[in-house]
Amino acid sequence: MDRFGLIGKNISYSFSKTYFKNKFQNETLLNAYYENFDIQNIQEFPKILKSNPDLKGLNVTIPYKEAIIPFLDSLNKEAQEIGAVNTIKICKNGKLKGYNTDWYGFKKTLEPLLKPHHQKALILGTGGASKAIAFALKKLDIAYTFVSRNSSDTHPITYTSLSESDIQNHLIVINCTPLGTHPNIDDCPKIPYQALNNKHILYDLIYNPEQTKFLQLGKAKKATTINGLQMLIFQANKAWEIWNS
Repeated sequence: MDRFGLIGKNISYSFSKTYFKNKFQNETLLNAYYENFDIQNIQEFPKILKSNPDLKGLNVTIPYKEAIIPFLDSLNKEAQEIGAVNTIKICKNGKLKGYNTDWYGFKKTLEPLLKPHHQKALILGTGGASKAIAFALKKLDIAYTFVSRNSSDTHPITYTSLSESDIQNHLIVINCTPLGTHPNIDDCPKIPYQALNNKHILYDLIYNPEQTKFLQLGKAKKATTINGLQMLIFQANKAWEIWNS
């Protein structure tokens, strides 16, 4: 049996298990199985490997995309530069190699929406997912600024300091926070939504619910909106390629 899985915290909602279960059925991969490993602390990770010696690959989600790195033997070039991992290949010699396929999924889904005026982006959040988004934007030659809860030298803009002018000058706004995820569907990042217009793209990495409050508020201002589902499909298929290469 080829076994795969997802490492995360409170991940019963996760897309990955359902996606891969359906993939295995549709492609008649009778020898493949995918399961969730819901852990409260990253220190539990080695126990998972010990208890499941037939694992071939793992996905990694919130909040462990950065915390997983010290447990790995090596990182590929993109994961090294991003500083976050969402895919682990367990090699035949037992070594663990980390990859990041989030940036690939994001780039593939944002690219078709871009117009010449999409020169600058705001990234809401500063966790592991936001690092992959920044990497993809760099590949697309789009300037980006992080928005965080607390001001620092590297992240000077906070939600409280974010102005209407900032929104008007950044025509792509990407939510990399968990705000608005089911069941907390009335939550959304606190930004000046009144400054949005029909030239904006609002991208939410959340896919459950399909239309978050963040996206609803953007749509009300005629912005182009997209959730994270297609990004997840692209990143999952890329992970499958890695595990089977």
